[in-house]
Amino acid sequence: MSRIGNRILTIPAGVEIKNNSNVVTVKGPKGELTQKFSPLIDIIVEGSELKTTRKNEVKHTKQLHGTTNSLLQGMLTGVSEGFVKELEIVGVGYRAALAGNKINLSLGFSHPVEYIVPQGITVEIPKPTEIKISGIDKQLVGEVAANIRGYRRPEPYKGKGVKYKNEKIIRKEGKAAGK
Repeated sequence: MSRIGNRILTIPAGVEIKNNSNVVTVKGPKGELTQKFSPLIDIIVEGSELKTTRKNEVKHTKQLHGTTNSLLQGMLTGVSEGFVKELEIVGVGYRAALAGNKINLSLGFSHPVEYIVPQGITVEIPKPTEIKISGIDKQLVGEVAANIRGYRRPEPYKGKGVKYKNEKIIRKEGKAAGK
């Protein structure tokens, strides 16, 4: 029994849903998202509630049931509130700058790293050591944040690199001198 798949989603005020043979379009104040779902899952819109049901009890269908429900929840939240990921840059001389739709990252390499921001993502750099990524597509926001973090992951000795805002870096002790 899928607990996540069986939950009933409430549609926020100002959000409109259209289901055309499992191609779901969600419109809201922040934008519009469209996604195609498996025909094994029925998506039912009743007033201000959204429900998903599965057609059979095969393991694959049960797995899709919860996934479909979670993706729909993400779409509803995205078009009504949006998603935000915040990154911090730690290290002497490490910084970021925004130039049009490109982020110029100085991360200790011999050259600056340029990252082109994809369509549908908004990037703000309030300080040279902070990056705020926002958008309506949860997957795309997370992917952009992970790609930027991937250029210089935090290292365990001094904690230098690009990390998520509330990420805890497990620190290692350096070499013990004189032993």
